[in-house]
Amino acid sequence: MFWKRTPSVAEIDPADTHRLLKSGEIVLIDVREPAEFTAERIDGAISMPLSRFSPAALAAYDRPVVLSCLSGARSGRAAAMCRAAGRADVRNLRGGLSGWKASDLPTRR
Repeated sequence: MFWKRTPSVAEIDPADTHRLLKSGEIVLIDVREPAEFTAERIDGAISMPLSRFSPAALAAYDRPVVLSCLSGARSGRAAAMCRAAGRADVRNLRGGLSGWKASDLPTRR
């Protein structure tokens, strides 16, 4: 089986993400599909589905970006795309929404 390698991306833990999101120091982008986002999300997250994701769209944000999905896999792919496009201030939320919830952080339904 062939596995495509992607550039490694930096991760950020849920507690740090929560603190930075509350302070307005970062933008949180959720790359899950719209139905997943609507069902449950991190308050303050912006929906930008991976199926339509473009690193160029992040140019609208003048703050560092944290990408999230359910487990961190899809957001990791999106973060690798950003890194390959030259955007260095993008991080992947470690564990995604599942890691967020495992850290007892609040979600919105």
